[in-house]
Amino acid sequence: MPIITGLHHVNLIVPPGTLSQANEFYGTTLGLTPRPVPQLQKDRLAWFDIGSSGQQVHVAFGRPEVDFTEEARQASRHPCFKVGSLGELQELQKRVWEHLKREGEEVEGRPLACDEPGKEDSGAKGVEYPTRFFARDYAGNRLEFTL
Repeated sequence: MPIITGLHHVNLIVPPGTLSQANEFYGTTLGLTPRPVPQLQKDRLAWFDIGSSGQQVHVAFGRPEVDFTEEARQASRHPCFKVGSLGELQELQKRVWEHLKREGEEVEGRPLACDEPGKEDSGAKGVEYPTRFFARDYAGNRLEFTL
């Protein structure tokens, strides 16, 4: 029997001082449920539940001089979030796309990129399209969403 039985959480890094943007993007746009963090780390972390799966997304501050270089922002490492149905996947893609396209100079938590709904995705082309899409959050973290 395997010792490792599942994925508990994924930790993503964001620039210092951007937890409000994390709450807007991960909480409001993606619809994840915020959860309490340890009291001593209250202003340095944001945690979100992924439905009732017991899985979580943790957001922590990275080091700007290393983690947010252009090369790091274009990295292909990413978490992949499972979505329940094709309709829900398409609705989520539409929400992320609309957040990306919102007007205004400073849109809280605006993603940096998202595959346009109805278009080919930015990942490897193949039979999976259109059952997945890719986006980059406001800090450049690459995210994949699939059935």
